[in-house]
Amino acid sequence: MRVHVTDLKPGDTLSSDTFNTFGIHMMQKGHILQPDDISKLLKHGLDYVDIEETVINDDNEPHHSLIEAKVQFDTALVGFQNLFLNAASRGEFDGSQVDAVLEPLMDELHTQKDVVSVLFVLNDTNNYTYTHSLQVGMLSYYLAIWMGYTEQEAYAAGRAGYLHDVGKAKVPPEILNKPGKLTPEEYEIMKKHAQYGHDIIMESTGDELSAIVALQHHERADGKGYPNGITLDDIHPYARITAVADIYSAMTTHRVYQSKQELLRVLKEIHRMSFGQLYAEAAQTFIRNMLPNMIGKKVRLNSGETGRIIMTNPTDYFRPLIETEQGFKDLSIQSALEIEEIFI
Repeated sequence: MRVHVTDLKPGDTLSSDTFNTFGIHMMQKGHILQPDDISKLLKHGLDYVDIEETVINDDNEPHHSLIEAKVQFDTALVGFQNLFLNAASRGEFDGSQVDAVLEPLMDELHTQKDVVSVLFVLNDTNNYTYTHSLQVGMLSYYLAIWMGYTEQEAYAAGRAGYLHDVGKAKVPPEILNKPGKLTPEEYEIMKKHAQYGHDIIMESTGDELSAIVALQHHERADGKGYPNGITLDDIHPYARITAVADIYSAMTTHRVYQSKQELLRVLKEIHRMSFGQLYAEAAQTFIRNMLPNMIGKKVRLNSGETGRIIMTNPTDYFRPLIETEQGFKDLSIQSALEIEEIFI
């Protein structure tokens, strides 16, 4: 099947050898295209390539593998809800149930490479507290893998991320679910969830690693975090990972008091925070691995136009090249244009 290069998607498989306009061999038959490959083809000016035909799904239906991931997500969501409610009523939860819920989910995530699409599919619930905890667990797992941790270590990081906010079970509901901005007094109460989480996890499981992550996930490298105002060297490596995952999920998920923000804008904010607030290696690794997942995603611009991200811009990673029906839009040059929404 012959397709235009701008219509390629990560995962497409070349059905014939590919050559550039000078006859130089670029990619061989059977090569599975990655985001960087598509960018390379564009840069070399290719118009069309041959790919293997695949079964076309309805645009409104997620890929089968994503449906499988959602099954595991829904199970984990119910599991966390039960855990959270038990922590709220009894101050502890059944620690034996955590791995029973997480292991199938993490096994499924191990097969998923397009993290952005996974988060889109798993972000269709209105319950921010539960969804956020699952997303942070998943993103902590992915980030640990990207940073070179072993599978076992990454699972531990994901487990800690999953439990990081359990202390919110002890925050009064009228504060936790308040639709407006918290008062200074209410914010001080909210901040106690970090210590609550540490204590609940220790009481329930004795898992010191997850407990320290719950305690430290709002600490910052510059010492301006909470609850103890410690600096980078005293923050556990997994808490540094969870902090990045926590910020990304919080800023890209609807909450009772805040609408989700556009994904590239959030990555840009994490980039800014990597200079002094977040652990730079974790933040930069996260950005570097998330950006390729944006290629091929649909966007809606502030001009009303819709299109698709074709490639990230080497001069400004957060203002990519967009193809619309009206033509290509280079956001690094067309400064008046902004992405208002990214979707699949």
